[in-house]
Amino acid sequence: MQQKDQSPGKKAQCSAKWARTMTKWLITYTRRKGARWNIVEFGGKNGSESRGIVDLLAIRKDHRIPFAGLKRGDLFDIVLIQTKGGSARRPTKQDKARLLKVAKHYKARAVLLAEWKKGGKPNFFRLEDNEWTPVKPADIFG
Repeated sequence: MQQKDQSPGKKAQCSAKWARTMTKWLITYTRRKGARWNIVEFGGKNGSESRGIVDLLAIRKDHRIPFAGLKRGDLFDIVLIQTKGGSARRPTKQDKARLLKVAKHYKARAVLLAEWKKGGKPNFFRLEDNEWTPVKPADIFG
């Protein structure tokens, strides 16, 4: 079945899945140095989205000189990612507040929004001062 023949719900589900797939691809493609980023996807049944504010989690070992009592590679770099595909609306003010609470709880390095439209690469935005600021993937994952 072609996308134009699908119901709006199925179309949105397909766009969301492609947004996650393209975001994972761009993160993998961007990494040039350092430890490899591992992507954790929180999918629901049948490939749909699951509950919760975070769609993807990018995590890698932190090989910088650690705190006293720890060795290199004991700590992690964590990036929280919410993905949007097609014409999906951006996160609301309440969504941004939830993302920031989750980031603080896990001491995440960044909170990102990845927006993808068919035929292009995802655009990344970093949540700073409760606003989405455009960011290059290499600045986060490079």
